[in-house]
Amino acid sequence: MSTSVTPAERLLDLVIALTHTEHRMTKADVRATVNGYSQASNDDAFERMFERDKVTLRELGIPLVTLTDDAHGDDIGYRIDLDGYDLPRVDLSPAEIGVLSVAAQVWDGAHLDLPARRALTKLRAVSPAASGELSGHVLRIPPPSATFDPLLSAIASRAVVTFGYRGATSSAPAQRRVEPWQLVVRDGAWYVLGHDLVRDAERMFRLTRITGAVKVGARGGATHPRVTGTGGGLGATSRASGSIGRTVGDDGAADVARVAVRPERAGEVRLRALAATPGEAAWSGWDVLELAVGNADDLAGLLAGHTDAVVVLEPPHLREAVVTRLRAAAGLATVGTATTGTETDPVSEPATDPATGDIQSSAPTTGEAGRG
Repeated sequence: MSTSVTPAERLLDLVIALTHTEHRMTKADVRATVNGYSQASNDDAFERMFERDKVTLRELGIPLVTLTDDAHGDDIGYRIDLDGYDLPRVDLSPAEIGVLSVAAQVWDGAHLDLPARRALTKLRAVSPAASGELSGHVLRIPPPSATFDPLLSAIASRAVVTFGYRGATSSAPAQRRVEPWQLVVRDGAWYVLGHDLVRDAERMFRLTRITGAVKVGARGGATHPRVTGTGGGLGATSRASGSIGRTVGDDGAADVARVAVRPERAGEVRLRALAATPGEAAWSGWDVLELAVGNADDLAGLLAGHTDAVVVLEPPHLREAVVTRLRAAAGLATVGTATTGTETDPVSEPATDPATGDIQSSAPTTGEAGRG
């Protein structure tokens, strides 16, 4: 009794055959030698099966090339371009392994929990140990809901999604058409950030307020490019934050902060980054991160705690809040030294921004203070 071959097994066998062929494989070769194709009941069934598999391989990014015989132009063969298929060596720093270890916690209790753990185990086997700065760090986020997978799929395929949505102040759900860009967590809840085609503006939607199933449109149907670094929905935070002048839910956007971070420092700040780019000019050698401001007081306290590892570039009100905390800490340190009469290292003044001459968020402490 013959055993049926699954499509996934057939695809894997096809990849193995096409990467090991000396020159090329014709359709006849594939049908005769690759496991699974003998199940095709006739020529038409084989053609449909093989065409579907070719499309799938190319969608997966596997470089399947078509070759014709010089003497017989209608003699077509196939192989996989090994130069485009082989992956370069993966070299991860301890900080990168640490971030991936924390990121894998997103899938705790979800359907990708086991694959994420397996992937992390394989990376750890060929990479250095994770940075100690992130050890023991636990993400406090809810497990992905049923709407997570279709939204993630739509983001990857640049597809438009349609769903019912009940706003915080509305009694009945309204139909929304959205070009999704990113799934983010704000104040313990999942949100999808994207372009709302109904309102023609950037919006964030809380996943728990989506009603019914998410309908995913055709691949490539999304046309609005994501706008970055503009202070739009990238800095959005849920109404639960409510501690700053502007909060967002369905219809607004909050501030985005830009901070410069020393390499291999401030891991807790890096975990909150929406985007990261190499620093330029005066900040060459640093990393420039974009952070959602959310609760400005909480963020200022976090950044001040990392002292000289972090410098706030913008917005000004956050920078001032951080500098205020550092000056207060400097005052406490000075008072403590004068009161006890003990001999300590001199307290340094806050450093000066090399680009603007403004005061940096540099802590007036001795040694490696803070959590950076």
